[in-house]
Amino acid sequence: MTVTESSTATASASTPTTVFSNLRDHPGRPLDRPLTLAVAGAGARGSGYATLAAAGDVPVSVTAVAEPRAPRRADFAERHGVPLDRRYADWRELAAAPRLADTVFITLQDAEHVAAVEAFAARGYDILLEKPMATSVEECDLIAEAAESAGVSLTVCHVMRYAPYTRRLKALLDSGRIGDLISVEHLEPIGYWHYAHSFVRGNWRRQDTSSFLLLTKSCHDIDWLSHITGRPVRAVSSFGSLSHFRPERAPAGAGERCVSCAVERDCPYSALKLYPVGLREGGVKRYFTRIAADELTETAVAEALAEGPYGRCVYACDNDVVDHQQVTIEYAGGVTAALTLTAFTPQENRHTKLFGTHGQITGDGRHIEVYDFVTDERTVIDTDNGGSTAAEGHGGGDAGLIDAFVRAHHRGRPELLLTGARESRDTHRVVFAAEHARRTGTVVRLTPTSDAEEPAQ
Repeated sequence: MTVTESSTATASASTPTTVFSNLRDHPGRPLDRPLTLAVAGAGARGSGYATLAAAGDVPVSVTAVAEPRAPRRADFAERHGVPLDRRYADWRELAAAPRLADTVFITLQDAEHVAAVEAFAARGYDILLEKPMATSVEECDLIAEAAESAGVSLTVCHVMRYAPYTRRLKALLDSGRIGDLISVEHLEPIGYWHYAHSFVRGNWRRQDTSSFLLLTKSCHDIDWLSHITGRPVRAVSSFGSLSHFRPERAPAGAGERCVSCAVERDCPYSALKLYPVGLREGGVKRYFTRIAADELTETAVAEALAEGPYGRCVYACDNDVVDHQQVTIEYAGGVTAALTLTAFTPQENRHTKLFGTHGQITGDGRHIEVYDFVTDERTVIDTDNGGSTAAEGHGGGDAGLIDAFVRAHHRGRPELLLTGARESRDTHRVVFAAEHARRTGTVVRLTPTSDAEEPAQ
């Protein structure tokens, strides 16, 4: 069933109507026009996803944007040709308007996800939702229920599933290349730059304004491990704490801000190092600097470091999320996994070892090494996906996700979507269980959902 709405938020009775489609309406049949999309939140993720969608080989038209920061809203709208009357300062205004697109990217702060999904689903939009789904188990359930009740598709941005590296790794594992999987060792190296930016100075530093670290940073990894193993979780335990980024760990002579600190030159977490005034360096530093300052100019960056949150000393912030954590998971059939996430690493790819009855697979986000117990031979595969960070596209995962989402909704191919509402809800439940285990020092046992199947013993 198609949904018909007026083509603009201020349409009059004489304005022509536009017919929008949902994925459920045309399985196996491509649209005869470009896929239309609206963006709720034009920050780094929303802008990046929209750019990838517009640059693909599937025709896409960005028809509306909601973004509270006027310069970013204007820049986004100009780049994508969004009309003046479809540029909103608040996502609620966009959601309240008549439907303006087939799909919407919801890339807002985590606490706003439930309300946004409920509002856009009620309007009939198919949804791409940034991870994490929400900040509680109950809210994840509400999101899944809202999408299912409205009959819209909902895809969560677990980009790791869509990376070429993951596809190759899972294919090797599913083919029996190392026999039966027994256990997994997985490292999420957050990186000292990224951790200081996002989880000490940035939006995800406090649990009361955002959520806990395992959810905001590594629900990706919990989801990825479930995807790789292909099994439901039986039990989980976890340990971790905030050890370093505390006032008592500040070096002697440290100031409140890096711009006036006597020991700044010797601090690895210096804001002057992370956000270089003058922008002499590109890549990851340029990406982080674009978030810290409204404009990529020397004046704007200097002002942000002197007055904004990203210029504070990492030992003088109001952060409270852990800086290291370990999670142990038992899957159905006895398979186990150990996940380590830590701030104290370089900015690099995740590292994984998969131990099987006939061999071992070692991966670093790009290279996959298969060791065969029968022949004692090592085979190395280079998936060449690019860098691991958000600035570098998460090893091809960002592009893979957006290509799958756009292609699925334009060509009527729902099988391309690997992260639906139910799947993501179930892996988020594991994340919340792990955090409960960390806080209580217990082992939490989970009951598989009715649609999860136990493998044969």
